[in-house]
Amino acid sequence: MNKVIMLGRLTRDVEVRYTQSAEPTAVASFAIAVDRSFKREGAPDVDFFNCVCFGKRGENISRFFRKGNRISIVGRLENRSWTDNNGQKRYATDIIVEEFDFCESKASSEYSSAAPAGGANRYDSGSSSGSAPEGFFFSEDGTDDSDLPF
Repeated sequence: MNKVIMLGRLTRDVEVRYTQSAEPTAVASFAIAVDRSFKREGAPDVDFFNCVCFGKRGENISRFFRKGNRISIVGRLENRSWTDNNGQKRYATDIIVEEFDFCESKASSEYSSAAPAGGANRYDSGSSSGSAPEGFFFSEDGTDDSDLPF
């Protein structure tokens, strides 16, 4: 069985090319950064994965996702090898995306891309702007969010 499920953020905008066949097929490529579940001191806390997606699915990812957006993908691993211009044998492992899901609203993704570097990626009632994203509001009654069903 060859199945990969990942949740991460795009590290760059999606790049789309088309095959040179009679009926061109979209080939979308992008990379995601995935947080590690536990961190060792001195070790990186994020892993980077190259992803490839074909056809309409790839066009849709290109249309709706930008650098920094959160995405959930399901796919399979595929190894490839080639010889570069210097005669060196090169290897790469890609995730071939078979399914994807949106993991944040458009408003929150716009907020996170506009947030200052190092800042939180969520709305906070104590923020200096004092306004919530469209369709949301801050609770002023001091209730604890932990009892919400979602």
